[in-house]
Amino acid sequence: MSLSKYYYLGKNILFPINRSITGRGIKKTLKIIKGEFKDLKIKKIKSGTKVFDWTIPPEWNVSEAYVVDRYGKKIIDFSKNNLHLVGYSQFINKMLSKKKLLNHIYSLPKQPKAIPYITSYYKKYWGFCISHKDKIKILKNYKNKDKFKVFINSTFSRNGCLNYGELEIKGKSKQEILISTYVCHPSMANNELSGPIVCMALINYFQRTKKPDKTIRFIFIPETIGSIAYLNKNLKKLKQKVIGGYNLTCIGDDKQHSCIITKYKNSLSDYALKDAYKKLGIKYKEYSFLRRGSDERQYNSPGVDLPIASIFRTKYEEYPQYHTSLDDFNFVSLKGLRGGYKVVQTAIKLLLNKTVPISKVLGEPFLSKRKLYPTLSKGKISKLSQSILDVLQYCDGKNDLNSISEITSVKIPLVKKIYNILIKNKLVKE
Repeated sequence: MSLSKYYYLGKNILFPINRSITGRGIKKTLKIIKGEFKDLKIKKIKSGTKVFDWTIPPEWNVSEAYVVDRYGKKIIDFSKNNLHLVGYSQFINKMLSKKKLLNHIYSLPKQPKAIPYITSYYKKYWGFCISHKDKIKILKNYKNKDKFKVFINSTFSRNGCLNYGELEIKGKSKQEILISTYVCHPSMANNELSGPIVCMALINYFQRTKKPDKTIRFIFIPETIGSIAYLNKNLKKLKQKVIGGYNLTCIGDDKQHSCIITKYKNSLSDYALKDAYKKLGIKYKEYSFLRRGSDERQYNSPGVDLPIASIFRTKYEEYPQYHTSLDDFNFVSLKGLRGGYKVVQTAIKLLLNKTVPISKVLGEPFLSKRKLYPTLSKGKISKLSQSILDVLQYCDGKNDLNSISEITSVKIPLVKKIYNILIKNKLVKE
């Protein structure tokens, strides 16, 4: 199965890469994915570009980062674990006291063996992250008067860019399903690589099967700023074409299945996902949209309002390994990834099979000239004409034929007949 291949690619090749929201790490990651799928387009948006209320930050790269004690021993070394450095740390080359050094060191007292993941994307700062066990060693083994050399060789380029990857599997219809995942975290398996691994397996599957009824678009982006930038660039097209989709993250452990559906709980994505769980016989936990924290919040923001839900195994923030060095491939398993993959694959198939009519006419169309409405007004119109008007009211890209039938109380055979009439008269998009 292709998933096994991408699991080992993630574990052995992608995992060690130091990724952030910009920089060499994300470029390298996208090039590796492109090596698997030549149709992946790697795109860029310049640093300093205004995207809605945000601005693309300078491109950040780091080559070295360490702390050396008075004996010349490196007690913290970025080259040994990229989580040791606070993301987007600025350049520093100084001798610091023990007290000043400790003010810039982060650990997790409740998880003494874990290295935390910390970032400071939008405010100049520097810092290191270590296990609490190692922090205690610094506290115990060094005197207050001891000095430490702190060196971070990092750069910020205002001439840089934010990169993302996009791959389109063209369908018979222009309607689209959007699948989004992110590639902006350093060495973490569930919170970072599980989404891209599952996406690669899905691309492999849908590229090998017959041409889908709808276009499937996959994007590999930096979380938050990446989705905001992508929406800023493509929102008009997305609102016209996207009938559903999913944000994939934390989808590789084998503890449970869970999701966050769209904010009004009534999108085609929600129904397809719930039907997928039911079809697969999976018990799952549905979190309130008020517990959002990944890119589902960008896709559902006011004015954006795209029907994108999020699919997880164990939701982010709900497992102790989250945002630590313990989120590795001991926690993420091939079995867990297969379970997550199966849910997404099934939900996409269900979305592909939905007929989602979208009106081509702004406002109520003039049905009389198409002989679908009486030209002579006698008060009450025919049942068919009324049913056509009722069905048209819900041809807004948010409903499939079954949901239109439920809303209007028009039986599904008649809804299908009306849909064909509307297609013939070029009143809805196919």
